[in-house]
Amino acid sequence: MNLSLEYLVRKPKIDSKKPPLLILLHGYGSNEQDLFSFANELPDELLIISARAPLTMAYGGYAWYTIHFDTTDGKFPDTQEALKSKELINTFIDEIQENYEVNPEKVFLLGFSQGTILSYAVALSHPEKVQYVIGLSGYVNSELLPENLDAANYKNLEVYSSHGTVDQVIPVEWARKTKPFLDNLGIESSYEEYQVGHGVAPQNFHSLNQWIKKRV
Repeated sequence: MNLSLEYLVRKPKIDSKKPPLLILLHGYGSNEQDLFSFANELPDELLIISARAPLTMAYGGYAWYTIHFDTTDGKFPDTQEALKSKELINTFIDEIQENYEVNPEKVFLLGFSQGTILSYAVALSHPEKVQYVIGLSGYVNSELLPENLDAANYKNLEVYSSHGTVDQVIPVEWARKTKPFLDNLGIESSYEEYQVGHGVAPQNFHSLNQWIKKRV
C-alpha cells in the first residue's frame, strides 16, 4: 500500500483485534532497518512499524531533516525541513491507523537521535494521537513545538528518555533538560543515563523494553 513513508512491519505475535501500535523513527543517516533489528525482542502484543525518513543520503542512509555544518556556528538543523517531517509523521500515524486495525489509545513512538527529537515534537504537537514516547539519545527542540503548550493537553502522555553520558553527537547536557521540561507540563516521565556514546547500551534496551511491557 502507498503511504506517505516507506516502512517495515512486524505484526503482533499474539492475536488481537486492536493491538497497540509502536512506530520506530530512526536517526540521521540511518534507515528503517536499523531500529527494526530489535523489533522481535519487543513485546509480542505490539504491531511494530519502522518508518524510513524522507530525505535520501549516501550509502543507503536517510534523514528527517538536513544538518547544516558551518565553520563559524558549528552544526545546526534545518528547522523548516524538520517541521515538514513532523507533519509527515503525523499524517503517517493516521494512515497506519486507517490501514491497520490498531488501538488508537495505545500508540507508542520510539525514536533515536533525530527520530527522538521528532517523536517529542509530534507527541507535544498532537497529544491526541500519541500516548507514549521512548526517546533515545535525543532532546526536546522547542523550535518544533507550538508556541503555547497547555499542560491540560498532556494528561495521557508518558515519556521514557535516556542518553549516553559520553555522547559525542548530542551533548548529555541537552538531554538533561528533557525531564524538567516535561515535568513543567505535568507529563509523567523517567530519564536514565548510561556510560555510552551515541548509542543504546544493553541495560538501556532492557530498561526501555520493561517500560513498554508495563504499558501494552
